[in-house]
Amino acid sequence: MRNLWRFHRLLRAERPDLLLTYAWGAVEWGLANRLPPVCRHLHFEDGFGPDEAVGRHFRRRIWFRRAALARPTEVIVPSRQLEWIALESWRLPRGRVRFIPNGIDCARFAVPPDGHALPSRRDGELLIGSVGTLRREKNFGRLVRAFAALPADPPARLVLIGDGPDRPALQALARDLGVAERVVFTGNMMNPERALGLLDVFAISSDTEQMPLSLLEAMAAGRAVVSTDVGDVKAMVTDENRRLVVPREDEAALTSALHRLLVDATLRRRLGNANRARAAREYDEGVMLATYDKLLEDFSRRVA
Repeated sequence: MRNLWRFHRLLRAERPDLLLTYAWGAVEWGLANRLPPVCRHLHFEDGFGPDEAVGRHFRRRIWFRRAALARPTEVIVPSRQLEWIALESWRLPRGRVRFIPNGIDCARFAVPPDGHALPSRRDGELLIGSVGTLRREKNFGRLVRAFAALPADPPARLVLIGDGPDRPALQALARDLGVAERVVFTGNMMNPERALGLLDVFAISSDTEQMPLSLLEAMAAGRAVVSTDVGDVKAMVTDENRRLVVPREDEAALTSALHRLLVDATLRRRLGNANRARAAREYDEGVMLATYDKLLEDFSRRVA
């Protein structure tokens, strides 16, 4: 309560035209702005931290969000799943929740990749890859197990781009499954566009996602995708690629989807080209920025 009153006094002293808050860590400011309201409020919700990421939506946080994000707040979400949570769980009025999808610089990922960004391929070898922080909710262990269950032909290697607390456990799992020599851990990579175009298949094995930027980047790089059915993934990829988005707990289906792409180069190219076109058409950052420009312009008129 001390924080709320301190925030409210600051808002009254500064008299901003518009309050912008981002995610759970700033949600108190929304409640402070209601004691009584000082200005209009835009809250941006982009997902959940590790404590809530795997479906543990704490009751106290739900009630706090309902109170803090009530009028005069409007809420911006980048995924249809978050939109559903805001409407159905937090019970915010539909007219005050707005879906604006994420966008990326598609041209950055459409350039030819750097042939030295990943270890050299062996003869006839195909590369399955994923990008992300190696932590629990990303469940890269599921991907390692699905990879280990693949038939020996065609030969393949798994590339995990990123780092995190689960790396030692994942390396031990690869050893236990007898695939350690075929699983590559690159560590953090500041410029993933150097490597994405080298992959034959891009994979996601997460327990939870919203609208993953790594997927948009892989699509912009023209990659075919295999994924667990989490967040907005199925809605993001091109129509034909949706058949390779499998139930989250079905590791056999994940293995089967990976194998289907590995044995069919024509299908990989077709899905990759379609995903690239979809990313450029719907998820380029220019589209996103124009939408935000208009949103803030509209708010400026309202507070003028």
